[in-house]
Amino acid sequence: METKKESPDSAKPVSPWTTTPRRSSVIFLLAVFFAFIIPAFANDIMDLGRQPTLRFALSVVSSGLFAVTYAVSGIQLRGKFWKAFLPLFALQLLTMALLGNLFPESPQPAQMGAEAMARMQNRLAFDGLATIASICLSYAGFVFVFISEGRRHGRVHAEMSRQQALLEGELAAAREVQQVIVPEQVEAVPGFRVDSVYQPAQQVGGDFFQVLPAGEGGLLVVVGDVAGKGLPAAMLVSVLVGAIRGVAAYTKDPAELLASLNDRLIGRTHGGFSTALVARIAADGSVTIANAGHLSPYLDGREIELQGALPLGVVKNAAYQVTHFHLPEGSRLTFYSDGVIEAQNEKGELFGFERGRAISTQPAAAIVEAARQFGQEDDITVVTIERLAAGEESTGAGAARALATA
Repeated sequence: METKKESPDSAKPVSPWTTTPRRSSVIFLLAVFFAFIIPAFANDIMDLGRQPTLRFALSVVSSGLFAVTYAVSGIQLRGKFWKAFLPLFALQLLTMALLGNLFPESPQPAQMGAEAMARMQNRLAFDGLATIASICLSYAGFVFVFISEGRRHGRVHAEMSRQQALLEGELAAAREVQQVIVPEQVEAVPGFRVDSVYQPAQQVGGDFFQVLPAGEGGLLVVVGDVAGKGLPAAMLVSVLVGAIRGVAAYTKDPAELLASLNDRLIGRTHGGFSTALVARIAADGSVTIANAGHLSPYLDGREIELQGALPLGVVKNAAYQVTHFHLPEGSRLTFYSDGVIEAQNEKGELFGFERGRAISTQPAAAIVEAARQFGQEDDITVVTIERLAAGEESTGAGAARALATA
């Protein structure tokens, strides 16, 4: 059973300014400032220092500030940077024109006296030193950010690798646990042929089933589906399977078994739940079945009508009703999880109940393969119980592990 997932497209992109250390951000912007005031000094050198001092100072500061603004808006807006670039560029041109009109350059004299020559030399020397200083400061800032962020990303990558290794270890442990709790081979019960296939959607899944001897030549079949999938669902499955085996030791009544499982699950699901269906099949073919929100089984391609009930873990002291019917010799009872019905193709079309009913008389492996080929979205479990005619050889389920690890 798959819970609703949030679309990745709906997630808001994370701003780099929220993930980058403040010191690195400030030093980077200062480096941008110093790098882009260099053209202002070069322009003053080409004008031979004839710009008025105030215009020169304002040109230097505005060039740096506009560069910083370009950088901030580019990083923030990314692919939509043009929305900020066009008005910023227009504002920059307007600012430069305004400074030129307010503070016009001094006319170039035909001849320069010693005092004017000395003043020009001092101005050009200042421009040269300022250019060198700006280059050094911007270079040092960019190198600092490059090295510090490289080290930080290295530490982050190392931590992510460590966390990934831990997660893979946990998943491996969960897979080992699930391989233990999912039956690999069901003990053959005279008079029945059991076939089962379990195919998780991820490395571990939330479906579960148990086929246990019920005494006097009968079978107890439990099929269920924990809400969600992956590691959290698999851990809840381990709790349920342990509870099933414990409860089945003292009662084989389907309604009592479901009620006991529900009581054990209350308070442990953290808002989740699990569907389950329990069927006791006697040696003479009489079937007693109780349902907790799970899909109804199919008898020779016909859906069995069951009384509805809430899933396990939803309300305390839930009561479950039983339904009785007969499984004739040569007939087959097929149990699904909703991963079969909810398989979805590329067009968004569901496999659906009609297709599920139509293939319910096929072997378990064929049913699972049909759902997989259609487009698996959730964990898939199929269990079939066939009542054999007198003299036919009984078999247990041996396909579940092989396909689950494919």
